[in-house]
Amino acid sequence: MPETQSPRVLLIEDDHTYRELLTRRLTQKGYQPKAFATGEEALKSLKELEYDVAVVDLSLPGINGIEVLKRLRDDRCPIESIMLTGHGGVKDAVEAMKLGAYHYLEKPIKIAELALYIDKAFGKRQSEQQYSEPTPAPNSSDNAPNLIGVSSVMQNLKRRLEQYAPNPNAVLIEGETGSGKDVCARLVHHLSDRQDGPFVAINCGALAESLLENELFGHMKGAFTGADSDQEGVFEIASTGTLFIDEVCEMSLEIQKKFLRVLENGEFRRLGEATARSTKARIIAATNRNVQEEVKAKRFRQDLFYRLNVLTIETSPLRDHPEDIPELVNFFLKKNSDRYPKNAAISPEVMAAFMKHEWPGNVRELQAVIERGIVLSTDGIVRPGDCPSLDFDGIEVLKANAVPGPSKEAEATGSGDSLTLDELEKRHLISVMQNSAGNKTQAAKKLGISLRSLYRKLEKHKIE
Repeated sequence: MPETQSPRVLLIEDDHTYRELLTRRLTQKGYQPKAFATGEEALKSLKELEYDVAVVDLSLPGINGIEVLKRLRDDRCPIESIMLTGHGGVKDAVEAMKLGAYHYLEKPIKIAELALYIDKAFGKRQSEQQYSEPTPAPNSSDNAPNLIGVSSVMQNLKRRLEQYAPNPNAVLIEGETGSGKDVCARLVHHLSDRQDGPFVAINCGALAESLLENELFGHMKGAFTGADSDQEGVFEIASTGTLFIDEVCEMSLEIQKKFLRVLENGEFRRLGEATARSTKARIIAATNRNVQEEVKAKRFRQDLFYRLNVLTIETSPLRDHPEDIPELVNFFLKKNSDRYPKNAAISPEVMAAFMKHEWPGNVRELQAVIERGIVLSTDGIVRPGDCPSLDFDGIEVLKANAVPGPSKEAEATGSGDSLTLDELEKRHLISVMQNSAGNKTQAAKKLGISLRSLYRKLEKHKIE
C-alpha cells in the first residue's frame, strides 16, 4: 500500500566535512537531501526545486540562519525548518521559533534525533497541505487510492474496507508505521457516499498540544495573542466529508475529552467561543500503538476507545505478505517513471533480498530503499551494492540458481539486466521449483508465501 514519498530535505551547512556526513547519513535513512554551503545558494535553488523540510545552520557565511528563516517566511515558502547551532543560546532559539522554525537542535546532533524531527516536520507540512489545498476530484482514476497486492491478506483487507465504507460510524485503523493506514482511510472515503466532499487529514504526532487543539477546533478573533481573525478547524472543514486523524494516541487527555464530545453529538467550540458548533464529518482515526494497552496505562480514555472501537481495521506488516513485494516494486517503478531512468529495474539478487528482508518500516521503507537504490545505481539497475541496508547473506545461491541466465531474446537485445518483474518472478519460481524437486509445499516455504499464493503464481505464469 503506497504512501507518501520520502521527505525532500534542504540542508544548509558551511562546514564541508559535516555537510557531507549529514548528506550521506540522511540519504542512508531514505531522505532526499540537497546540500548547500551558503544561504544565498540554498535560497536560489528554491526557484527550481521543491523541498519539504529545511535544516539550517545558524552560523553561515553571508546571510546567517536567522536571515534564511526570515526570507523563507517573507516569501511564504511552504517548507518547515529546523535550526542547527554549535553554540546554543535561548535568544537564538526564541528568535528561530518566532520565525516559524519547527525545532531547534544543538550540535553535535544525533542523526536519529534529527531524523525524528524531520519526520515530524514533514508530517506537519503534509497535514497543512491536505486541508489547505483543494481536494482533487475523487472520481478521477488518477486520484483513486489503490491497495496493491494479490495476497489473501490484502484481499481480505479490501473486502473489510468496502464493507465499512457505507456505514457512517467512526473507524479505527491500527497497524505498524508504514503499513498503509493512510491509504485505507482514503479508500473508505472514496468508496463512501461522502466521496464528493473533502478528505481532510491531520497528524496528532506532528503538532504540539496547543497547535493541535487550534487546528482541530479552530479559534475566534482575539482568542489568544496573534489571533487576528476567525479560523475554522478541521472538524468544520471536513463537515461534508471525512476527517482522518492520524496518530490519535498522541492526543492529550484534555483534547481527548473534547474529541469524545464531537463523537457523541457532533458538537465542539472554537477556542475563545461560548456557543457550540456542530459537524457531520465522518471520523477515521489511526494509530501505530495498541489502544487497549494505552487505555490500561491511562494514557487513552476508555470511553473514547469504546466510541472508536465500533468499526476496526488492522493493517498487516509487509513481512506477513511478502508475495506482494514484486507487485509493489512494479507499482513504485511505474509511479515514479518520470523521475527514474527509462531502464530502471531491480536486479534478481536485490529482488531475492527484498523477499527475505523483514521490512520493519513496511511499505514506506520498501519505497525508500527503491528510491535510494536507483539514485546510487550507475545505470538505473539496482544491484546489491546500491542497497547497503539489506542483508545479502545466502543470496549468492539465489543469484546462481534462483534466477536463470538471460533468455535468448534478452541476450539478443542486451537487456538481461532490465527484464520485467514478471519475467524475473517467473524465472525465480521455476528455479525454486526445480531446487525443491517439484515439492510445492517446500517451494512455498522457501519463497515465504502461502501454498495457495504459490498455486496462483504458477497458474499465472503457466508453470507446470
